[in-house]
Amino acid sequence: MLDNIEFANPQFFWLLLLLPAAVLWYVLTRKREAASLTMPTLDSFKRHSSFLARLKPVLFALRLLALAAIITAMARPQTKDVSTRTKTSKGIDIVMAIDVSSSMLARDLKPNRLMALKEVAAEFIGDRVSDRIGLVVYSGESFTKTPITSDKAIVLAALEEIRYGQLEDGTAIGMGLATSVNRLKESKAKSKVIILLTDGVNNSGFIEPATAAELAVEYGIKTYTIGIGTNGKAETPVAYNLDGSFRYAYRPVEIDEELLTAIAENTGGRYFRATNNESLSEIYDEINKLEKTEVEEFRYTNFEERFRPLALLAGGLFLLEIFLRFTFFRSFV
Repeated sequence: MLDNIEFANPQFFWLLLLLPAAVLWYVLTRKREAASLTMPTLDSFKRHSSFLARLKPVLFALRLLALAAIITAMARPQTKDVSTRTKTSKGIDIVMAIDVSSSMLARDLKPNRLMALKEVAAEFIGDRVSDRIGLVVYSGESFTKTPITSDKAIVLAALEEIRYGQLEDGTAIGMGLATSVNRLKESKAKSKVIILLTDGVNNSGFIEPATAAELAVEYGIKTYTIGIGTNGKAETPVAYNLDGSFRYAYRPVEIDEELLTAIAENTGGRYFRATNNESLSEIYDEINKLEKTEVEEFRYTNFEERFRPLALLAGGLFLLEIFLRFTFFRSFV
C-alpha cells in the first residue's frame, strides 16, 4: 500500500526543515538553563541527576514527533484507485455473403476453398466483439442462414453448418448481394457492411448484380468483395463418381473481377483477391482494420485521504507529552 500513496500538498514537507532548527534551539537553551554551582561536595548534584532527569529530553522528542506527524498530515497523504469503463458507440452491422457453389470445393486452398473460408471467417467473427453479424449463403439461389445478431455463438454455429449441396448449384452473385441488402436495409447501425465472397462468374438468379449494388448504394451499405481462387488452373469438382464422391480435374479459374470491383467501388468498399490461405486471412484482417467500431474509454480516479491516522497520532503524542510533563517530570519542568 505504501507504494500507492501520493501527497496532495507536498509543499508542506518544507516545514520539516524547522525540526533540525528546533533541535539546535533546544540544545542551546538547555545549556544556558543549566545552573553552575560551587559545592563542597557532590551529594546534592547526585540527588538531582536522577534517572528521570536524564529522561527529560524524551518530552522534547515527543513534541518533535508530533510536529512531524502534523506536517505529514498537512501534506495530505492519499491512495489513488484508477478504474476504467468503456462505452461502445453504435457498432457495425455486417452480413457475410458466402458462395457455396460446387466450385468452392476446389483444392487450390487447403483443404478446399469453402473450408479455408470458414476457418478465416470464424476468426473474423470472433474479433468483432461489439458488432452484429449475419450470414447469407448463395449459389444458384440464396437464403439467410443467420439474421444479424450480437450472439457470436449462434453465428459461429451457423457458419460451421454451412455445406455444399444445401442450394441449387450455380453462382447467383446478384441474388446473394440482394439478400444481404435486404437483411441490412432496416438496420439503425452507424455503419452497414456486406462482405461478399465468390469464386466464379454470375450465371444464375433473377436479380442482376448491378441492380443489387444500386440497392446497396440506396441504403448506404458498403460492400467489400472477395474473389477467391488461384491464378491459372485449380483442381475442381467436375462430376460424381459411382460412390457419390466428387471427381476432380484441373479447370481454369474464372472470376469476374471487373464485376466485383465495380460493386465494391460503387458502394464505397474495396475488391480483394485471395489466391491462397494466407492471402485470404490477410484480406479479412485488412477488412477488420478498415471497419473499426468506436470505443470510448472513461477513466475514474478515486482518492482516499490517509491523513487522519497521522493527525490522531500527533494528538496522542502531544497528550502523552503533556501528561508526562505534569506528572512524572513535574519537578524538573
